[in-house]
Amino acid sequence: MNIEVINIPLFKQKALQWANMFDTACYLDSNNFTDPYGKYDTLIAVGVKASLTANAGSAFMQLEQFCKDNPGFVFGFFGYDLKNELEDLRSSNHDGLNFPDLFFFSPQVIITFKHNEVVIEGENAAELAQTIERLELSTGKQVTSIDLKTRFTKNEYIDRVNKVKGHINRGDIYVTNFCQEFYAENAEIDPLDVFVKLAKLSPTPFSSYFKWDGNYVICASPERFLAKRANKLISQPIKGTARRDANADTDQAIINELRNHPKELQENVMIVDLVRNDLTHSSKPGTVKTEELFGIQTFKQVHQMVSTVVCEIKDEITPVEAVKQAFPMGSMTGAPKVSALQLMEQYERSKRGVYSGAIGYFSLDGDFDFNVVIRTILYNSSNKYLSFHVGSAITYHANAESEYEECLLKAKAILEVLGVKK
Repeated sequence: MNIEVINIPLFKQKALQWANMFDTACYLDSNNFTDPYGKYDTLIAVGVKASLTANAGSAFMQLEQFCKDNPGFVFGFFGYDLKNELEDLRSSNHDGLNFPDLFFFSPQVIITFKHNEVVIEGENAAELAQTIERLELSTGKQVTSIDLKTRFTKNEYIDRVNKVKGHINRGDIYVTNFCQEFYAENAEIDPLDVFVKLAKLSPTPFSSYFKWDGNYVICASPERFLAKRANKLISQPIKGTARRDANADTDQAIINELRNHPKELQENVMIVDLVRNDLTHSSKPGTVKTEELFGIQTFKQVHQMVSTVVCEIKDEITPVEAVKQAFPMGSMTGAPKVSALQLMEQYERSKRGVYSGAIGYFSLDGDFDFNVVIRTILYNSSNKYLSFHVGSAITYHANAESEYEECLLKAKAILEVLGVKK
């Protein structure tokens, strides 16, 4: 049902606050970024008609059946450790969150925002719109009790990166994504307030807020993992990061340096090749192409190098299969993919979980859109464990200290929102 809304930004804020009253909700926001493949400005899914919780083993098969049993929109996430279902891999690193590897749900209510139209799907849509309009926006609580710790000291991180570079020098891998966890125990936060502040500080095109059973994903991702539009698959890996500067001339100089930096170009093109290879498993022969190479996108916190790889999907490939064939995403793994996955299990100290996974939706028409879960806070309110990972690409030309500083740059907005000085 189309709803007449006078102030759409305000209605969106109220709708998010209303959605947060439910045990299960998903909020996906483009923050009005221009995206030729974007189908909605914002999607909100609330309440559960049916849900699927699964761990690596038969998760993709279970999801395939779940989508058949629940035609229409389903929302959810794929955790990074589903890699253990796809390859002969395992994870034994520390996990303080205890999230499942996969969770999807068929919602009771869906609210879509597209251009200046607001549509509510669900019972009593008109009454629901009035309920949302009448809400008074609440102010969040101040973040307290955040004693942030790291799994690596700076020197330990540098030592690990140099050991990873040893594998590159020996030809075991060409590029990998090495990640470290920041975490807090006994952390008390207002997840919605943290998300609202993060979205304001770091608005990104694949922002998401996901809650279920007292667990939260608070995400300011700039990156699309994989989308399907009609018969076209689209992947947009990000590799290459540079800081912003308040001075316009300096900021432009930083962009120019990023665009011509040998290490950044090297890591981007390697991941593009990996994504091209991943898409061949689902594509019609000869249709995989790089639509844009080394594009620069500017966000409030950083500049990023983004490439776009597309293909035509084979008729017999289902949406779930298409995701499975490309998972985990190349920008968060490395090349060769399996070797990089094995080595990162050896050198990292914590399970990535939903980080390096994907959040998004499948729709009735067969289209889907999933982000890459980066720049993200994960929070288990039951055991009060808060976690976020940051990572960077390690190549032959990588400088370990520079990679550490890049990790802190990527974490800047999260640290600020949590009131942590680093």
